[in-house]
Amino acid sequence: MSKLGTPELPLRAAVIGSGPSGFYAAKALVNSDLTVVVDMFDRLPTPYGLVRHGVAPDHQKVKNVIKIFERIAAKPEVSFYGNIEIGNELTIEMLREFYDTVIFCNGMATDKHLGIPGENLHGSYAASEFVAWYNGHPDFKDREFDLSSDTAVVIGQGNVAVDICRILAKTPEELEATDITDYALDALKKSNIKKIYMVGRRGPVQAKFTEVEIRELGTLDSSRPKIDPEQMKLDPLSEEELNDPENKHAPHIMAILKEYTGADEAFDSKGLHILFFRSPKAISGNDKVESIELDKNELEGEPFKLRASKTGDTECIPCGVVFRSVGYRGSPIPGVPYNEELGRIENEDGRVMNGERPDPGIYTAGWIKRGPSGIIGTNRPDSNATILKLLEDVSHLEPCRERDTGQLLRQLTEKEVRYVTYEDWEKVDQEEVRLGQAVGKPREKFSSVESILDFLGKKPPII
Repeated sequence: MSKLGTPELPLRAAVIGSGPSGFYAAKALVNSDLTVVVDMFDRLPTPYGLVRHGVAPDHQKVKNVIKIFERIAAKPEVSFYGNIEIGNELTIEMLREFYDTVIFCNGMATDKHLGIPGENLHGSYAASEFVAWYNGHPDFKDREFDLSSDTAVVIGQGNVAVDICRILAKTPEELEATDITDYALDALKKSNIKKIYMVGRRGPVQAKFTEVEIRELGTLDSSRPKIDPEQMKLDPLSEEELNDPENKHAPHIMAILKEYTGADEAFDSKGLHILFFRSPKAISGNDKVESIELDKNELEGEPFKLRASKTGDTECIPCGVVFRSVGYRGSPIPGVPYNEELGRIENEDGRVMNGERPDPGIYTAGWIKRGPSGIIGTNRPDSNATILKLLEDVSHLEPCRERDTGQLLRQLTEKEVRYVTYEDWEKVDQEEVRLGQAVGKPREKFSSVESILDFLGKKPPII
């Protein structure tokens, strides 16, 4: 029987990923009855994951959740080490050697594909890349997006799709006071986009955006959303969904959408159109995107399981840019069981499965566990549920052989890894805020790993 979790033998936990699910997992461990050591690792030199690189720059209030994460990071049991590639510089074998348990909270970084002809034409982009680009993600700093045409089509009707429509529709003056990257702001100032379509395969009742997000589209300086009143007519099954007492948000969203059926485009500098019952069929063009063909749909099935079925009719929209926002996939990590079909780590209730049996001491939380669903706060109960499974198992876990984080960091240094501590991050944070204040922004982000390491100095702190 293991004595892990006692003062004499603290439970050593490695949390892989420092986004919301990683911080909530760390918090659940620290708040348990066990004595713990929690080391958080991230591929990037900065913490907070999608809160930093996914939340829209004009949604500063949403980023206030960082204050909670700062309090977690300040706990003496918790340490952060960034700029470490998991599966490469830090292997699963090393993690097993130095930690009693490993919790993978590394999220989903790649988009699902549409699987249609023309998807790879110039001007067809993944939504996640565009979002990461304007949010200063180091992997996408040098990505270029062709905004020279007058029409953009966004495929998908979740909050990310709404974010993209809003960023494309906003005036430069609306964006200047946000923490959008300077290079993205410059590119958007030069944008020729005058018309934006947000396309969903099902109807208004089934749309995935939240009430707050869709209402905000009606507050822009440059445009108001437009919806054809015909597309707001509901079939009996959608009416049943709408009137279900458990479906609390749908009536509020429908009320907002109905306001947009009377919008007058004549007074807008940018047209913003919401299309329902449409699925992408093909993207056409010679060297670049010139148009997209959409299948018109009707719904079939049963309430809350309604599927989009093609009617046989199609519609063509001339455009020069298409963003796909139809879901995310995780990336496999060497040595960690991965479900290729679902695009996430193979698990049952957070326990990572190796075949039909749990892999002892290996767990997962967040999107890489359940798929891309919910909002930031959804990750808290999800991480708590995973940690409860870990606490149930802890008495059966085998203590790791090496129990000194300093020794692990020395091994990484020998590999010429310049890891970044939370104290390093605090210096970066202060500098970004200082640079931002000088130009009237919340912060001016370092947008490359090299610029961060140049600022900090090439040598890691001595541990």
